[in-house]
Amino acid sequence: MLEGSILQQLETAHRHTTRPIRFGVYYKNTLVALCHALEDHILTDDGTPLVITAFQRGKWYLQEAQRYADIAQRSSEIVIMAASESGFAEHPTSLLPNVDLVGLDSVDPVAQEWHLIILSPKYTAMVICQELSDADYGSTGVPTSDLERKFYGLWTFEPELVQETAEIAIAHIKKYNPELANKLTADKEQIVPSMERSQNLGAVVSRVVDYLQTGQDNLSIPTALQKQTLDRNLVSNEIQAFLRMAQLMDMADVNNPMAAAEVVVLAEAIAQLLDLPAWQIKRLRLASLLHRIDPLQNAESVLTSGNTPTRYKEDAPSCPLIPGAQVLRTMPRLRAVAQIITHQSEWWNGAGEPAGLAGDEIPLESRILALLADFQWRINQRKSSNLSREQIFTQALDECKQQESIRFDPKLVDTLTLLVMGLQQGLDLPLMTPKFSAGIWILDSQWDSHSKISEEIGSYFT
Repeated sequence: MLEGSILQQLETAHRHTTRPIRFGVYYKNTLVALCHALEDHILTDDGTPLVITAFQRGKWYLQEAQRYADIAQRSSEIVIMAASESGFAEHPTSLLPNVDLVGLDSVDPVAQEWHLIILSPKYTAMVICQELSDADYGSTGVPTSDLERKFYGLWTFEPELVQETAEIAIAHIKKYNPELANKLTADKEQIVPSMERSQNLGAVVSRVVDYLQTGQDNLSIPTALQKQTLDRNLVSNEIQAFLRMAQLMDMADVNNPMAAAEVVVLAEAIAQLLDLPAWQIKRLRLASLLHRIDPLQNAESVLTSGNTPTRYKEDAPSCPLIPGAQVLRTMPRLRAVAQIITHQSEWWNGAGEPAGLAGDEIPLESRILALLADFQWRINQRKSSNLSREQIFTQALDECKQQESIRFDPKLVDTLTLLVMGLQQGLDLPLMTPKFSAGIWILDSQWDSHSKISEEIGSYFT
């Protein structure tokens, strides 16, 4: 990591905190797809964001300069950092009133970085990275194919992290242009990204996944091994997009910000008691992480034809009723997970939605998810009370039992009762925080090696 670079400053700021940043390694084709997806979202959105970007070389900016002329029309301000090259300042885009260039010294470490930072009233997003050094590439050497070049960094939608990175970038710009830096600080302070933006964020995620898939399809990979490696990289980044969207939805719920993480732990415990196979546990784990993509209280209950509501039963894992689940279906690997999430609001007696399924017609994982999401919510409601741990579990379980054979599978309620008995007797369920910068762990049979026991979440579970 280059000393003095924005990436290095960000890593240093978080190194000894409770939330150190976990960086990943990305192929260039992945980063091109990510940046183009985020840039195109600017072109289709009316959020007029502040955009700060950095190119490794001025010539790379010149290749994208016309595109940035279009982006400038939809942005409040664009700042472009790069080492100056012939034509860098003379291009028509550079002369637009809301486009500012920062010509970096060739020895400036930021001149070796690749950034796209977007601050909009509707969402935040960024890609920030730097290319691996010759030593980092190791014995394989620097790739001969441009698209197989690798970069170290991260991408995220998290507002606090994006805003912090923007502040670091503005502080670096101040070394070159104090007046511009002061203006950017004022502009940044005027932008307060809304956390109530799941629909807008869903559109960003959908576009990111589509670009990743299209970019992969257009690649000409010389060997099967290289294709396999890039395919794995693609899947990892697609899943990351959904995980980050789910993470932000949890953050937006100030009253229950760790619902997904807690439901995951409960689901894994129940799955072990039910002796489910490993593949089913992995699928249930991912569905639990993503289950709030369509909050139950906001889910559309039925499709309407005129004024007459109509329920649809499914023979195949395809249901048009839940918009967020439809976004998940853009990835073939997540269609089963989309089905689980779609049917978590079905009732055991058939009175639920969206398809009116009953009993064993409801997918098992959906039944588990429905019960545990409700149980977790009831526990969370009581965390600020003066009740003991045992009283909280007992009350939450009793309320779930009242819905036994009506809303919830009675056998699953019995299994939850066994789990609660263990919790009341001191059983610990360590909550684990998945590493969102390396989403491929979901497809593996274990948590990422950098996952850790969280000391911040769910004091009633630990």
